[in-house]
Amino acid sequence: MKAIRRFTVRTVLPEQLQPLHELALNLRWSWHSETRDLFRSVDPEVWAATGEDPVRLLGEVPAARLAALAADRRFLRRLGDQADDLREYLSGPRWYQSAEDGSALPAAVAYFSPEYGIAAALPQYSGGLGILAGDHLKSASDLGVPLIGVGLFYRHGYFRQSLSRDGWQQERYPLLDPDELAVSLLREADGSPVRIDLALPAGRTLAAHIWKAQVGRVPLLLLDSDIEANSPAERDVTDRLYGGGSEHRLLQEMLLGIGGVRAVRTWCRLTGHPAPEVFHTNEGHAGFLGVERIRELVTAVEKGAEGLDFAAALEAVRAGTLFTTHTPVPAGIDRFDRDLVARHFTGDAALAGVPVEQVLALGAETWRGGDPKLFNMAAMGLRLAQRANGVSTLHGEVSRSMFNGLWPGFDAAEVPIASVTNGVHAPTWIDPAVVRLGAAEIGTERAEDAMTTGETKRWTGLERIGNSEIWELRRALRAQLVDEARSRVRTSWRQRGAGDAELGWVGSVLDPDVLTIGFARRVPSYKRLTLMLRDQERLRALLLHPTRPVQIVVAGKAHPADDGGKRLIQQMVAFADDPAVRHRIVFLPDYDMAMAQRLYPGCDVWLNNPLRPLEACGTSGMKAALNGCLNLSVLDGWWDEWYDGQNGWAIPTADGVGSVLDPESAEAERRDDIESAALYDLIEHQVAARFYDRGADGLPHRWIAMVRHTLVTLGPKVLAGRMVREYVERLYTPAALAQRELAAPVAGGAGYAGARALAEWKAKVRQAWPAVRVEHVEAECPDEAQELGSALSLRVQVSLGPLEPADVEVQVVSGRVDERDGISDAALLALKPAGGPDLDGRTRYEGQLELSRTGPFGYTVRVLPAHPLLASPAELGLVALPAESAGMDTGLLR
Repeated sequence: MKAIRRFTVRTVLPEQLQPLHELALNLRWSWHSETRDLFRSVDPEVWAATGEDPVRLLGEVPAARLAALAADRRFLRRLGDQADDLREYLSGPRWYQSAEDGSALPAAVAYFSPEYGIAAALPQYSGGLGILAGDHLKSASDLGVPLIGVGLFYRHGYFRQSLSRDGWQQERYPLLDPDELAVSLLREADGSPVRIDLALPAGRTLAAHIWKAQVGRVPLLLLDSDIEANSPAERDVTDRLYGGGSEHRLLQEMLLGIGGVRAVRTWCRLTGHPAPEVFHTNEGHAGFLGVERIRELVTAVEKGAEGLDFAAALEAVRAGTLFTTHTPVPAGIDRFDRDLVARHFTGDAALAGVPVEQVLALGAETWRGGDPKLFNMAAMGLRLAQRANGVSTLHGEVSRSMFNGLWPGFDAAEVPIASVTNGVHAPTWIDPAVVRLGAAEIGTERAEDAMTTGETKRWTGLERIGNSEIWELRRALRAQLVDEARSRVRTSWRQRGAGDAELGWVGSVLDPDVLTIGFARRVPSYKRLTLMLRDQERLRALLLHPTRPVQIVVAGKAHPADDGGKRLIQQMVAFADDPAVRHRIVFLPDYDMAMAQRLYPGCDVWLNNPLRPLEACGTSGMKAALNGCLNLSVLDGWWDEWYDGQNGWAIPTADGVGSVLDPESAEAERRDDIESAALYDLIEHQVAARFYDRGADGLPHRWIAMVRHTLVTLGPKVLAGRMVREYVERLYTPAALAQRELAAPVAGGAGYAGARALAEWKAKVRQAWPAVRVEHVEAECPDEAQELGSALSLRVQVSLGPLEPADVEVQVVSGRVDERDGISDAALLALKPAGGPDLDGRTRYEGQLELSRTGPFGYTVRVLPAHPLLASPAELGLVALPAESAGMDTGLLR
């Protein structure tokens, strides 16, 4: 019979063991090896059977074992030491508290993401976006950054993957019981659960409770709509990650953004936590948080303060908001029918003080080629954030081009989207054996510090590790992966219907002495899971080479609605099922964090072959590198900026052959053929050749040198500690300072004087801008002016209409020019007003343009809005350029 209700009966711990609850409910155990070792010692068999989950461990360990531990003085000493260590970690000063100019740092930062990969035991993630968010929270905790994480609690999480007999992906969604997870229900002072309400059309309400997961020092607030106060439809809003139709997704994103802000306010009220000065939205899913914060400011009068109008509130919100984009293609952006969004922000569902027209304008696709019927979440995120960034240097360039339409008149290079290259949380992803090897050389304390802070450019000291020690470590990690793979292959085949009598061959799957290549990621078409299958005979030859064999471990999930991705998996499984090669290539179903933590260390080479430039960052290769694995990758994402020729190999790309946005075209097929051939050549003639090139002592010295170089030079770069420090220094702190400046009151007056003034100034500039023109440009120079080191004397006549010279900046943009007179590598020179306005209302600007480079050279003149509170000259998207008829006495110099 089937139970009609399921719940967890928790073990009552003896008083001496109560600190185990404290340790289990703080997810620091997921990256703190000593705490994990403590839990393992409670009952190794139960620990393994529960998937190394402390909460489930404490629920299932026999009472007799607990009684024995309560009397074990050695265990109690260890327990006391770990409990004390956690309390010191939570309360002691860290990097953030020791910063030189601490007063400039934000009092708190609210970080919003639709998914979080903290640990396999809390399955609230699907892929790289969630793992990145989890690593961000962990590193913020290690550094002492006062972050508050905000997300949704999905009762079914993401799906568990298995395969049918014919290799087709199958999904199942197990129900998650919060009582079996490291979360606790947030309650009011009277003990009642906190409830967040959102108004919906037709008088309905979407209500949510809040589960808190403690990630070291960082609270993670997860909103859950599966509560009795909701109707069945509303209860299902947080049923599963990235599930449902368009309205379902819209409600998820409204709950994340609007409900998330309300959850943060409640958390701060209940705990006394400082209110966030900066709100960071990790992708566009949480973009509605800005709309809710505008509502707060517009309706502040209800709380005894003086409310702002929409325009001033918008400026105040933008100043303290950061938007991080992760997608390199427009298809990766959430877009909703404009009428659907309108219905959820009008009538009963309207946000007080926020007109629906203003909401719709935030997400409008106003650029050429945009769809006026759609609401674009990324466009809203960028309009609501004064600062934005991509997640690698190359992705920053791609993002500036992709979103160029939001800043018409500006070159893509000037679009105000910066880049902070992602990083990974080393204590989570480095195998303990690698840590022990490094600690033996440089000391435990220094090794721990090197993994968390991201302050050094090199991991000095690791150069001294001997070749034999590195090679023995690599073989041990490879053997560990082989055991894991065999176990998972056997489990998978049993799920596919095979009996034990059919599976004798599984014991010979993979070999701990064979070059091992790993490939694991989500399976959209652009990541090209099956590129290695383009020439199957050549792949077989590589796998079965008599003296230099290769073995490949593959894993990945396709989105449940992506039949194309499922077909790619089926093709890969069909090849791997071939009895001739199944001992050399395996597909491991149900890729998750637990698998990844064995996969990255055990591989010798990490393969990544996306269509360039569609990989925003690609952090899996970073995790592999931290374990001494070499990368074999297309120059995309992070690899494009940090490949140095000694830390792996770059797969040549056929750039310009076919459109990367049309993978089904004939040109795309040709591109895949070219790049797969290059991949086979690299593996055969360089990768395998170097791996099997052994000295007289049997060691591959050149290979080991590459491993050592990877650890020493890439290790510090790929850290999430480095990434979070960059966010704090380059984005969070400037955002906090801007927010304070706009929020400050005038002497004896109302608050947000800066926001009101900036909004009024922007309105004035936008209204006046059609009258701003560059009327005339002339340059004077002696005959030798075109020689390097000479200068042009420039005079420009500008009509400003009703604006003052202080409202604008007149710039000369100069640099190298191409055959179409396009300026590249531009330098900017601000001209100074030298007189005016004249009788025609024109103001004269002058300056000296130094000719500092040889070759084709050119310049132009432009007028931009200028205000000390703008984060970028392009912020308003306004620019005035010379008309065709404007007098240009001297323009291009050749």
